Amino acid sequence: MTDAASIAPRDKAEILAQALPYIRKFHGKTMVIKYGGNAMTDPALQADFAEDVVLLKLVGINPVVVHGGGPQIETALKRLGKTGTFVQGMRVTDAETMEVVEWVLAGEVQQDIVGLINQAGGKAVGLTGRDGGLIRARKLQLPDRDDPSRFHDVGQVGDIVSIDPSVVKALQDDQFIPVISPLGFGEENESYNINADVVAGKLATVLTAEKLVLLTNTPGVLNKAGELLTDLSAREIDALFADGTISGGMLPKIEGALDAAKSGVNSVHIIDGRVPHALLLEILTDQAFGTMIRSS
Repeated sequence: MTDAASIAPRDKAEILAQALPYIRKFHGKTMVIKYGGNAMTDPALQADFAEDVVLLKLVGINPVVVHGGGPQIETALKRLGKTGTFVQGMRVTDAETMEVVEWVLAGEVQQDIVGLINQAGGKAVGLTGRDGGLIRARKLQLPDRDDPSRFHDVGQVGDIVSIDPSVVKALQDDQFIPVISPLGFGEENESYNINADVVAGKLATVLTAEKLVLLTNTPGVLNKAGELLTDLSAREIDALFADGTISGGMLPKIEGALDAAKSGVNSVHIIDGRVPHALLLEILTDQAFGTMIRSS
């Protein structure tokens, strides 16, 4: 990795000038960013992410951050002597697990991210699905992948009923950067844990975002030989589901991405959050990172 201090001033100016067409193209547009994986747990990558988000805001792009928190939830559950269980990439959430999920996501993780962005010079505000009635949800009925007539009970895991983006838009208009925990609420004011990739995908659709960017712990979507698939259509994704290439935690990620692409989000990118400044490289350079998903 080249140290930024060793780059000649003229080369730095050249690099900045190359970002100009992208800044012009995306000025005033919304980008929904799902923040997860190593980018969330490695201190150097955390700082890079916060700087990237602040820079995007300063050049007139509107970033909206949706975060996960799987590793942090696992750590908290272990402290209570509980182990997380998953069905088809979804965390099974009983009442006690739901309490842990709420205080880890809306307390610890969200506030860490808000603090990092503020430290980098931005103005971040933390939200959950309750704030401004943002995410209404109901209990998720999870059909079995092999036998769709059979459903799995995954506890207080939510299926999104509706998203009211008015609180997000109000914050954006005031130059704030919304940081959203994927927690929804039901008709009886009950809480639901919702997959963060699904929330990011639905939010991108409702906000008619220019891009949905999902930061992950992989270079993107890989085929069975471990090679990166840089460009995927809906038809190709169906084939990858069918032959088992896409499985586990990648399932909700790709389903959310595909839904967003089919619902009018211009482009969806699954990128490697372990690459320093991956977000800026994806949005402000012509260097393609990870996998781009198209609806057609």
